[in-house]
Amino acid sequence: MDEIQSLMHGFSVALTLTNLALMFTGIVLGVIIGVLPGLGGANGVAILLPLTFAMAQTPEGQTSAIILLSCIYWGALFGGAITSVLFNIPGEPWSVATTFDGYPLAKQGRAGTALTAAFTSSFIGALIAVLVVTFLAPAVAGFALEFGPPEFFAVYLLTFCAFIGMSKEPPFKTLAAMMTGFALAAVGLDPVTGTLRLTFGSTHLLAGFDFLIAVIGLFGIGEILLTLEEGLAFKGASAKLNLKVVMETWKELPRYWATSLRGSIVGCFMGIVPGGATPASFMSYGVARRFSKDGDKFGTGMVEGVVAPETAAHAAGTSALLPMLTLGVPGSPTAAVLLGGLMIWGLQPGPLLFIEQKDFVWGLIASMYLGNIAGLIVVLTCVPLFAAILRIPFSVIAPVIIVICTIGAYTVHNAIFDVWMMMVFGVLGYLFKKLQYPLAPLVLAIVLGDNAESAFRQSMLMSQGDMSIFFANKLVGGMTALALALLFWPVVSWALARARRTSA
Repeated sequence: MDEIQSLMHGFSVALTLTNLALMFTGIVLGVIIGVLPGLGGANGVAILLPLTFAMAQTPEGQTSAIILLSCIYWGALFGGAITSVLFNIPGEPWSVATTFDGYPLAKQGRAGTALTAAFTSSFIGALIAVLVVTFLAPAVAGFALEFGPPEFFAVYLLTFCAFIGMSKEPPFKTLAAMMTGFALAAVGLDPVTGTLRLTFGSTHLLAGFDFLIAVIGLFGIGEILLTLEEGLAFKGASAKLNLKVVMETWKELPRYWATSLRGSIVGCFMGIVPGGATPASFMSYGVARRFSKDGDKFGTGMVEGVVAPETAAHAAGTSALLPMLTLGVPGSPTAAVLLGGLMIWGLQPGPLLFIEQKDFVWGLIASMYLGNIAGLIVVLTCVPLFAAILRIPFSVIAPVIIVICTIGAYTVHNAIFDVWMMMVFGVLGYLFKKLQYPLAPLVLAIVLGDNAESAFRQSMLMSQGDMSIFFANKLVGGMTALALALLFWPVVSWALARARRTSA
């Protein structure tokens, strides 16, 4: 098969000493980022993205850079489970569901079992998702060659509406966050007419807001401000991982094959749609507890409660790269950051990427297999070391994170204005967190707002203002109809629930 041959070529690209060293470096950095509650996968990739600019001057360097950043992503996915199990503090949003059964297991003295189950399940979920990416990406890419401006706008519309219809957040808050992102994306030059918009006479805003500055501020500074206010005190359980604990847990895990399969299916679907790793983990946990045959027996049903969310979260986080590579539409906030990085390097994600940058694409896909294995090795051997980081006073950790964020923001354009904008976005992120508004739709709108607007206006020029162009054929009509269905789904579900209460 062509996919197998391309994958073997990808392994020849990824299996160099430089790329293997970057792979393990990215995994270690990602696990540290996942362990620290003040950081996250999206912010970790955003902070370190400027460091890859010099690396990405050549095609080989671009492959090495994306391997480094993607392995930071895998490491953050792994690291989020460590604090959830040991400290009952989710290192990442998608690790919240892991705390439900993981921390009680740790309190019972089975922290090693919980961590081994979490890491192994994460490995399985990511492996299944990588297989999906390997064998579906070329098909999706070939299919996407038929896309024009109406089809691309329908894809963007479906992405935006999916966040509204499938988010666990209140739909009006999700919509408000997205509208804020669209407003920020509109700042600068009009992509069609070239006129100035919302610059208020400032020359610094001619190019608009750089998404990287926004992400560093929203995720990094915003989380730090919130954490400082809450005054987190890290108190955790001890974790002993040895070969005996790992082998005993591995003997127990095959009985949960159905849970892993369900979690992988849910995760892959939510990653491609995109719904995200967080709702996928909650959905998988709820389904697992609903169909669990072990109930709440000592430690048994709880292991299943760790397997389900971790499998789904990693499957969703990995499969989110499929729409990013094939359509240029990210399936998660971290994928949105990676999308912006590819554009900065001069690469245009989409179907032509598989033709014009074959080494890059298949080197990345091959590194997913290798990075997943490297991540499992690192987390199983270094858990006590990573957990010790949480015993450092937060008064020491917080300034270090702020300095790293500041350096990352300044190096984007070597401008102090970007540092001030980072702080402004940090305050905005803090307010969003305090008011419980989701950040993912805001970041998605900032990254894709310009592209969606350009596709819409090009479609209007093609049809001379006729909106029926978005129903001109089965493909664009089906995507537009599905997007509208997701947009109005919260209203429909509210009406159905009201009708049931009335009839009852």
